[in-house]
Amino acid sequence: MLKPAKNQGTSVKQPHALSQWIKDHGLLLVNVGLFAVFFGGMVLSGAANYSEEQQTHGGSPVGVLEYLTTGHFVEAVFENWESEFLQMAMYVVLTVFLFQKGSSESKPMGKKAPQDEDPRDAKQTAKTPWPVRRGGWILKVYEHSLSGLLALLFLASFTMHAIGGTAAYNEEQLSHGLAEVSTWEYMASSQFWFESFQNWQSEFLAVAVLVGASVYLRERGSPESKPVAEPHYETGA
Repeated sequence: MLKPAKNQGTSVKQPHALSQWIKDHGLLLVNVGLFAVFFGGMVLSGAANYSEEQQTHGGSPVGVLEYLTTGHFVEAVFENWESEFLQMAMYVVLTVFLFQKGSSESKPMGKKAPQDEDPRDAKQTAKTPWPVRRGGWILKVYEHSLSGLLALLFLASFTMHAIGGTAAYNEEQLSHGLAEVSTWEYMASSQFWFESFQNWQSEFLAVAVLVGASVYLRERGSPESKPVAEPHYETGA
């Protein structure tokens, strides 16, 4: 009779701490990396474009660092950030109250979702977030902190768009021998609102397409999609 093999003392190799950390934060890291790449591309191409415009009007080209201080750069950055944060803030808030039957982007219909549970009734452990354990006004702020942060980022971006846009607008005014305007006057102009609305409309169109398309279309493996074999009328995760 064959004897069972002895345990040779081998052990499963544990993943390196750094590798595990990267795996745990892969989605965030890749998005931050893509942001850095595209932001760098925007800075370089924006500086080149701005320099070309300057030379066309008899001015001198500018370096990349100098370009970062121009209204052209500030307006271009925050005009886009403004629309992104508005979209996300509105989406977070709207999905609290509104539903879309069959969409993976909606909470389930006809039953309570885990997100609706009152944290005051939850069983607390050492892993429970500190604001929940603390309670009171701190918990009140914490349970709306996601939409609050996005709203603050929108307002900050909206303000910087106005400031940078005013600087860029006044530069254009001076090049044509016209008077400068204040930030409030610029914000009352059709140009400021055109810059805002042209971005806002595209953001909400993209959300509408995602919400509607996720009823009938699938992406296997993505949490933004329902399971491939799930019926169209099933709503939420």
